[in-house]
Amino acid sequence: MVGQRFLEAFAERDGTSAWQVTVLAEEPRPAYDRVHLTSWFSGTTADELSLWEDGFGEKYGIDLRLGDPAEVIDRAARTVTARSGEVFGYDALVLATGSYPFVPPVPGHDAHNCFVYRTIEDLEAIRAAAGHARVGAVVGGGLLGLEAAGALRAMGLDTHVVEFAPRLMALQVDEGGGAVLRDKIQELGVTVHTGAGTQTVETGADGAVRGMVLSNGATLDTDLVVFSAGVRPRDQLARDCGLPVGGRGGIIVDAGCRTEDPAVWAIGECALAADGRVYGLVAPGYAMAEAVAGQITAGEGEFTGADLSTKLKLLGVDVASFGDAQGTTEGSLEVLYANSREGVYKKLVIGTDGALLGGVLVGDTESYDLLRPLALGGAPLTAPPEQLVLPSSIGAAPGPIALPDEAVVCSCHNVTKGAIRAAVAESGCEDVPAVKKCTRAGTGCGSCVKLLGTLVADELTAQGVELSTGLCEHFSHSRAEIYEIVRVRRITTFDRLIAEHGQPGQSASEGCEICKPVVGSVLASLSPALGDAVSGHILDGEQSALQDTNDHFLANLQRNGSYSVVPRIPGGEVTPDGLITIGEIARDFGLYTKITGGQRIDMFGASVDQLPSIWRRLVDAGFESGHAYGKSLRTVKSCVGQTWCRYGVQDSVALAIELELRYRGLRAPHKLKSAVSGCARECAEAQSKDFGVIATSAGWNLYVGGNGGMTPRHADLLLVDADRETLLRTIDRFLMFYVRTADRLERTAPWIERMEGGLDHLRAVVVDDSLGICEELDELMASHITSYEDEWAATLENPDRLARFVSFVNAPGTPDPTIRFVPERDQIRPAEPVAAALVAGPTLEVRSLA
Repeated sequence: MVGQRFLEAFAERDGTSAWQVTVLAEEPRPAYDRVHLTSWFSGTTADELSLWEDGFGEKYGIDLRLGDPAEVIDRAARTVTARSGEVFGYDALVLATGSYPFVPPVPGHDAHNCFVYRTIEDLEAIRAAAGHARVGAVVGGGLLGLEAAGALRAMGLDTHVVEFAPRLMALQVDEGGGAVLRDKIQELGVTVHTGAGTQTVETGADGAVRGMVLSNGATLDTDLVVFSAGVRPRDQLARDCGLPVGGRGGIIVDAGCRTEDPAVWAIGECALAADGRVYGLVAPGYAMAEAVAGQITAGEGEFTGADLSTKLKLLGVDVASFGDAQGTTEGSLEVLYANSREGVYKKLVIGTDGALLGGVLVGDTESYDLLRPLALGGAPLTAPPEQLVLPSSIGAAPGPIALPDEAVVCSCHNVTKGAIRAAVAESGCEDVPAVKKCTRAGTGCGSCVKLLGTLVADELTAQGVELSTGLCEHFSHSRAEIYEIVRVRRITTFDRLIAEHGQPGQSASEGCEICKPVVGSVLASLSPALGDAVSGHILDGEQSALQDTNDHFLANLQRNGSYSVVPRIPGGEVTPDGLITIGEIARDFGLYTKITGGQRIDMFGASVDQLPSIWRRLVDAGFESGHAYGKSLRTVKSCVGQTWCRYGVQDSVALAIELELRYRGLRAPHKLKSAVSGCARECAEAQSKDFGVIATSAGWNLYVGGNGGMTPRHADLLLVDADRETLLRTIDRFLMFYVRTADRLERTAPWIERMEGGLDHLRAVVVDDSLGICEELDELMASHITSYEDEWAATLENPDRLARFVSFVNAPGTPDPTIRFVPERDQIRPAEPVAAALVAGPTLEVRSLA
């Protein structure tokens, strides 16, 4: 990552126009995001982790040699010999060799199924081994060790963490914070052993791991071990060529990151900086990279130290530390807030002059974005420190507007609040993406993005720009407000809603592609509660005009104008006769078939006029709409559970079917996905769903707010060992609260992240009924369940609804001749667009002027 940042900074300074740049890389792929490496286990691909943009090397003339690291440096001749034997001359040499994992030299440390946690290849090996393992142990309770433990636990292994220090994350948190962190992690099913080292890794006759013996005499039965006991600078190249290194490793550099040799620099984890530290965080590494880029291109740039603050989520537990977190400053005082019931610990370290020096936050890190810049600023606090740690319900802390302009908001790229304000006020940036592009703030680890959004909004407000929370130009209300207006005022038409609550002078004809589908969805979700005054079918009356393209035809529009048909297969369970029916339909209509990740079968290539005929055969065979076209429940995946699997502890298929049939057709702000796993091995991937359920020997664990796709998010644990009745009641309330309060096109993951109080507030609402609305949520869900009807079957019984399914309204029954297919792998696919188009018959050809 640091080497990549150097290349970017060097290119930004136009260094590549005057220098020929060669990169010798040990790994088989370009630089990737190690900060988010663990997300690989939840579906993020290596390409998505990559920091090397397509065309980067070609654009700047950078010669990237993968899998061919430097082996020998000849400083006298100024050459580098690579592993391949090729020799490269240099005028300037930048060492960004990083670090290597430290593996304690205990007996058995190199046994089969012992791993380190450093590269994508390491993770691939761990995942392969985990498929045949039952118990995993992680040696090291630091940042990376706890991430590794989370990965093992997510793969279904009984997980242990062994930490030699008396507490987890000993460098980042104090004793009180470590105790809270330990409790919360053990609540999640991970066994923690602190104050104990690894004495021996025991092996079986096959040479594979079979157990561990700890220094305190305890033994662990484990068949997989991950070493994450810290790292050491990779400085062997420097040692071999005579460059000075520190007593505990690290290539010695000056304030400009230059070594003893004026032609050689070192950056990142391999360097011992001028302040005597080896920095293992990304922000200091980036600062060093930028300093060297400045040195080589302009003779200026230095690195003399960096902020070691960190904020992260470990196994779902929020943890942050900043500044003098341990309170080592002479004369400093501590302000503490602890709530063991909620699992929250906050400590601020205050100097004798009243300045904030540092702090530790466990369980609630909402105030980190404000506190860290205040600590870095060094000025006396303008508010009582007690106010900064108390919950918002007791005392509101000052907002980001209290930060001085010199406060560093993005430590990854050293961007201050003043720079962000200038981007808005002087450079014309009007939103967070624009500010990111202008300043690079928020493009590193991403922990400052929330604060960035607040600062941008504050500055726009200060500039006199009115910030609207309205849905669109036709409504000044948000989606959640519109939902409440429709529910309370019992509004049943878009016309009445826009006339009474839209912007002045609006009428139904003034709606747009934003507000119409939103109102249509709200009316559909509330139609059971509103009664007969609003049609329950989305294709009737005014409702039909409010739908987007997919809902309008109850099918998904594809790239060539054809549609896909996706019947519901609850829980992924289907009979042989059902499979035969789907196969015969696809064969008879010439459709492309694909088994999806949601355990359904999609049929592609239907024309709009074919849809009713396809539905008829499906409905007659007992199938119904899978709602793949709607913002509603899609699927509830399942593994086979205890019925068939020897590891299963509950009947996951039966529960998945029950959930899918219970919530089918529920219109929501965005699509909903779910899964049920029959044991902790998690084969159904429930923790990546909007709501997921995992069986335990005592009941069911409920996870909420998970997400795959472009922004993967691990779901949060809401219920533990719940019985069936409690589980269903809680999911009912969770879904209806989401439908009621989320923004337009907002998935459950960002909804929970945006929610004030986050998961704790959600739990208070849907479990403890803190708002007194649970009875109402229960009634809304009950109304939905009892009023459900299959939209395909209901359409087939109504001639007026069927009349819309034609390619040409003036020529019913005539197929669209522009929808064409070509054969591929014994099926069809859309034909590529042709270069010429025929207009008004075969005699008039129109070609592109290009």
